[in-house]
Amino acid sequence: QVHLAESGGGLVQAGSSLRLSCAASERTFSRYHMAWFRQVPGKDREFVAVIRNSGMFTGYADSVKGRFTISSDNAKNTVYLQMNSLIPEDTALYYCAADTGYAGSASYNYAYWGQGTQVTVSS
Repeated sequence: QVHLAESGGGLVQAGSSLRLSCAASERTFSRYHMAWFRQVPGKDREFVAVIRNSGMFTGYADSVKGRFTISSDNAKNTVYLQMNSLIPEDTALYYCAADTGYAGSASYNYAYWGQGTQVTVSS
């Protein structure tokens, strides 16, 4: 079982950048497809980005395409989400997710989740 810990959230102004990190406990980190989701109170968890375990494929929600970049560092067992040109609509609790067999946008298919890190973007 892999444990995930997100960090890097905070309060920023619109137009700013943040980099979220998700550290995994598993030494075989390279087996996992990794994704970022976000959630605001009262709404369903929303897909943000995914990276396959090979690192060769990434996917993004239309709402963040061109502004966010997902990447991974297998040597550090860490996946990142670089967020640029932040807007107030990006305000949410951001979660990291992992699975060995699924690399899509459906949250219910991911077996492992972190506790989340809050991102707040002021206008």
